[in-house]
Amino acid sequence: MESFLGDFITSLRVERNLSSNSIEAYNHDIARYLDFLQEDSSVKSVADITPKHIRQYIQMLFDLHLKPTSIRRNFSVVSSYHKYLIDEELADTDPSELLEPPRITDKLPIVLSVAEVESLLNAIDLEKPSGSRDKAMIELLYSSGLRVSELVNLKLEHLLANQGMIRVLGKGNKERLVPLGRVAAECLEEYLNNSRPEVASKGLSKGYVFLNLQGRNIDRKSVWRIISTLAKSAGIDKQVSPHTLRHSFATHLLEGGADLRAVQEMLGHADISTTQIYTHVDRSYLKEVHRSFHPRW
Repeated sequence: MESFLGDFITSLRVERNLSSNSIEAYNHDIARYLDFLQEDSSVKSVADITPKHIRQYIQMLFDLHLKPTSIRRNFSVVSSYHKYLIDEELADTDPSELLEPPRITDKLPIVLSVAEVESLLNAIDLEKPSGSRDKAMIELLYSSGLRVSELVNLKLEHLLANQGMIRVLGKGNKERLVPLGRVAAECLEEYLNNSRPEVASKGLSKGYVFLNLQGRNIDRKSVWRIISTLAKSAGIDKQVSPHTLRHSFATHLLEGGADLRAVQEMLGHADISTTQIYTHVDRSYLKEVHRSFHPRW
């Protein structure tokens, strides 16, 4: 069974154009699945795998206290693996075909209010060498709804300042154009003109927009740490991460009356059902609309 793993991973890279992070996650998940199967003496080949084995594997993941989203992802990966075996005629049946994905409780994302976003930005010390950069990063995350991976991989050539847009490479190297808000554009210009040149002069920038103090492109963990620290300084009693700003971006747009399809496009969601979670975030907004416009409220 392990002999098929390398070819499966290659197919993901070539045919589905997944990112290196996704490839690594698939490889890890399938390797764990195969290790689980090898412990069962009744499984000698892929032909011996039954739906019962997959159910037992999922139960094991629950027993390991994996997050529900991780368990659901593992099931999806296992299902993809078996579909691959069928497509390549390496197996006659798909034991995952009739199984339902594990149910997970819908967890609404953490969202900042507009006032909390302001507090976060006001907590930045602009006297520090990194202050201008940090403000530009947070303004950009909130203005354009970028993932943190998209932010740290942003290059100067992706900035279409004359069009008020940025070119973003999302999951699976899918490209999309996202509007750049006026305030974010001003903060970005301030950083690019005044702060970035000093660290970029060390010759290690490779064209990346956001650099650490050593002149290299900033990494994801650093962005997480910066935002988490600022949230505590601002007295925000929530777990705040770069993704919180992405959630806030989408929620505030929809609360303001933006079209769901437009928000889907800006976020880079392949499926609109992923975007729809933001329509459930702020029930108070719906209640306010109902109170304002329904004749029998």
